[in-house]
Amino acid sequence: MTSKHDSLSNLRIVLCQTSHPGNIGAAARAMKTMGLHQLYLVSPESFPDAHATAMATGAADLLETAHVCSTLEEALTGCALVIGLSARKRQLSHELLAVRPAAERALGIAKSQQVALVFGTEMSGLSNAELDLCQLLAMIPTNPDFSSLNLAAAVQVVCYELRMAALAGDTSDIAKPPMPLATSDEIEGFYKHLEETLVQIGFLNPDEPKKLMQRVRRIYARANLEKEEVNILRGILKLTRAPRPPAK
Repeated sequence: MTSKHDSLSNLRIVLCQTSHPGNIGAAARAMKTMGLHQLYLVSPESFPDAHATAMATGAADLLETAHVCSTLEEALTGCALVIGLSARKRQLSHELLAVRPAAERALGIAKSQQVALVFGTEMSGLSNAELDLCQLLAMIPTNPDFSSLNLAAAVQVVCYELRMAALAGDTSDIAKPPMPLATSDEIEGFYKHLEETLVQIGFLNPDEPKKLMQRVRRIYARANLEKEEVNILRGILKLTRAPRPPAK
């Protein structure tokens, strides 16, 4: 019999460019108290570090098994849904949800595929480039007059909501797709193929790209593309770029 908590094993917490190692340890402790175990670190300023171990307090095993990556793309490999955490609404932004419904959606996908929840650096949060790799944006509804949360505290809130969504039981009708969703690396391959094609056909000027690809990413992020749909789109792009036979 499958446990209702099994979906928690498909959730990964991704911390980008964390500057204080103590926050890494405290985040690991927050994760373990809620039953999450996949910790990914993107270019941390200092890791491994004694401060991280001291702050983990019983969760040092999560630090020992943490995945240290040089890029966010690497950390997201294999993920069917990527949720970025932000304290503010962004220009040209994705769909924005409060953390509770975002957690419910994450659990629906995590029943069968990997899901990542991405946190930015302590000082500035997620960059626009990092946000481009997300399909959904989640926000913790804090006091609008003082919305600043410590990184580890934010991780604790998100992990709590994920656990509560798992305890609530059946989330199959919330977000579980009928077919497997395309993973982050498959989506990025499609975006690269699409950009190359748009340049080739003259629709995108690489010297003055403006925000075209950023807008295109937003469009497809809302579509929750399935693997087969990405294959179809890339097939169309391949034929679009293929040389046409001379007219008879």
